[in-house]
Amino acid sequence: MACDYLQLATAGVQGLHPYLPGKPIAELEREYGVSNIIKLASNENPLGSSPAAVNAVRGGLDELWLYPDANGFELKQALSSQLDVTPDCITLGNGSNDVLVLLAEAWLSPAHNAVFSQYCFAVYPIATQAAGAEARIAPALPADSDMPLGHDLQAMATRIDADTRLVFVANPNNPTGTWLDNTELRDFVANVPETCLVVIDEAYLEYAGEGQGSDAAAWLVEFPNLVVTRTFSKAYGLAGLRVGYALSSPQIAAVLNRVRQPFNVNVLALLAAEAALTDHDFLQRTKTANDQGMQQLQSGLKDLGMSTIPSAGNFILVDMGREAMPVYDALLQRSVIVRPVGNYGLDRHLRITIGTQAQNATLLNALADVYS
Repeated sequence: MACDYLQLATAGVQGLHPYLPGKPIAELEREYGVSNIIKLASNENPLGSSPAAVNAVRGGLDELWLYPDANGFELKQALSSQLDVTPDCITLGNGSNDVLVLLAEAWLSPAHNAVFSQYCFAVYPIATQAAGAEARIAPALPADSDMPLGHDLQAMATRIDADTRLVFVANPNNPTGTWLDNTELRDFVANVPETCLVVIDEAYLEYAGEGQGSDAAAWLVEFPNLVVTRTFSKAYGLAGLRVGYALSSPQIAAVLNRVRQPFNVNVLALLAAEAALTDHDFLQRTKTANDQGMQQLQSGLKDLGMSTIPSAGNFILVDMGREAMPVYDALLQRSVIVRPVGNYGLDRHLRITIGTQAQNATLLNALADVYS
């Protein structure tokens, strides 16, 4: 009888289901034979990449035969200067996804638990289960609340005990787009025991408007158990290069470096991220385009009779008024890729990335056709 290698895996891994990414454009072309595809599924920047980052990548092509700087000295210096933190507070990752997994590897075990919200980023439960730890899931706020389906910090606080090592909080949150009040979130952090790390995931911080994001890095000196994670994949348009980082106390960063893989951020990603930090014009154009696109989609979806969740990200969660998968499939046939979120328990919803004005119009026309 053939060996069952799944049964030889650790208990946490045996029950895992892989992360489901958005459908790639090339895959849709192969499956449906369609063309002129627009992808509004993975919260990528519709303006592309920072031009400064692209130029830096071109200039670094002759360095591909060299290993990258394992410590990311230049990028850490740039981040340190911009964020007013010391370099020893920074942990670089292969996207912020990488540092989230590192946190679980370093602090979770079958003897511990992690706390997160019901409709949180899928990596939190995946990393928790892979470590064999208990997942304590707090119910989200109700759909009729001021922040529908958002984090209920009181419910999360009640699930923290002496064995809790990590609390994950996304602000703004993916896939809902919801956000937390700055004062409320800071008070929550202040009341978490020091034996538990509070991880505030700010992957979408650059898109948040006034009062919609925490910028929790300002609290690091006050809370030694605070970790803030960020990424260059979204607003800076570097999703294909995979570079993100964590901000924390130097002691936490030192622990993360014990489990961080050597050379986890490649040469081109380091160069691109450093250059992107200086491209303030691109970042402002990105924010302006996102604000305009958000208004365009919210208005158009309302005209189609669909309800949406308030969002501080570069995407919007839409209640389709029916089972969402048939709508998703119908959009694929019309060359539009969005994101089904049934894996989050949101079977009636689709998550739609904010695109360009033309892409948003194409999506709205396709939806009107599907619902006609």
